[in-house]
Amino acid sequence: MAVNITALTELEARIGELESKLALDEANYNEALDNVWMLLTAYLVWIMSAGFCFLEMGCLRFKNTQNVLTKNIIVPVLGFLCWYVLGYPLAFGATDGSPGKFASGRYFAMHGFWDNKAKFRHWFFQGCFCDTSASIVSGGVAERMSLLGYMIHTIFMTAIIYPICVYWGWSGYGWLNYTEDGVTYKSTISSAWYQDWAGSGIIHLVGGVAALTGAVIVGPRKGRFDGTASEDEFAPHSVPFTVLGTFILWFGWYGFNPGSTGQMHMASTAYTSALVAVNTTLAPCIAGLVVFIGRATVFPPRRFDVGALCNGILAGCVAITAPCAWVKPWEAIIIGIIGGLLYLGSAMFWPAIKVDDPIDALSVHLVNGLWGALAIGFFGDPKEGIGGNGVFYGGNQLGVQVVACICFMVWSCVLSIVVFLPMRFMGILRWSDTFQDAGADEMQHSPKKSVEHSPSKAYLKP
Repeated sequence: MAVNITALTELEARIGELESKLALDEANYNEALDNVWMLLTAYLVWIMSAGFCFLEMGCLRFKNTQNVLTKNIIVPVLGFLCWYVLGYPLAFGATDGSPGKFASGRYFAMHGFWDNKAKFRHWFFQGCFCDTSASIVSGGVAERMSLLGYMIHTIFMTAIIYPICVYWGWSGYGWLNYTEDGVTYKSTISSAWYQDWAGSGIIHLVGGVAALTGAVIVGPRKGRFDGTASEDEFAPHSVPFTVLGTFILWFGWYGFNPGSTGQMHMASTAYTSALVAVNTTLAPCIAGLVVFIGRATVFPPRRFDVGALCNGILAGCVAITAPCAWVKPWEAIIIGIIGGLLYLGSAMFWPAIKVDDPIDALSVHLVNGLWGALAIGFFGDPKEGIGGNGVFYGGNQLGVQVVACICFMVWSCVLSIVVFLPMRFMGILRWSDTFQDAGADEMQHSPKKSVEHSPSKAYLKP
């Protein structure tokens, strides 16, 4: 039987064309799926800005409502612009070719993005993270820091302070987490690399330390600790807003943590995101319950404290953010329990040393950000094959986590001092006593109609 060589050659060529087309279609499908996933989760992180608005507005006094809202909406306005010009280049501008371990410096103002359009989604997703870190500062310095002072710090926070920490731990080239041979991850201090899935350390600890630095330098609100005002004067004005803000933030966390897979076209990645979502549910649930029961039975006020329940939930969210992809659900519950207990203790500690933290941002973000970053050093079984390396299972993860947290805290504190302290000396950082008595809404914001029925009217002279 004669073989038609020409026909076979044409058939082989046709098969090759079909295989190439199928490979291209698969690549396009994967890229589209990853893009949809990253944008969707970024939108969830973005909506957390509204959560911060409602949470802080509810926890603070009515007379400063517009000021609180202004500070929280100015963060993305300034933050994304700083992220565009300088933040992203410092955080993710490195490429192959032995870059430095401290910071990078490419893609200024998105120069070069057209050569790799996938960077647009990465820029947006990570930019939402950047704004979150800056928003944390707002709560710790609320009701006495000037809008100008807060805006100046936000610029430095989103352009330099936070991006450098991102480079160290997330760029793949920084001294805390880089690849030596393109495969093996390590750090300059250990064979273990810094693990922080979605930012307990890089976002919440860094933002929390900046908030603490600002709170100390600007000082407490007038009458907060000197006995000239009662505790009722500083009571939250709207528990419903606080609860609404908590729900929005918790909802946004399902973009924050599961979205950090960075892709969604593989089954293994899908399973990881599902595990992350489960852990992001369990840890806040148990942490909130621990705080709620603790405040009702052991700690003041020994009543059902809805605001504390909300902060306990958020403390659990922060604590599980770093280890959520590398621990089992039962480990997430333990991490949440400890996070709730840490919140209870630290919420009493800060007032005891006269640090004014109006919304418990330090207890939620600083303390539990530190705990979350350290927790992955204890938990996570290497035998499970999901990346855990905790000391409870013979791993060597804890050392690099400790060193990283110390460096994050020192970096955020020192640079925040450099920003805040000169403004304090110049007299532009803190509201005057008269300003605080009347409230920012009456003194500074427009329209004034929003404060027409405010209790702050009692402070105004006829």
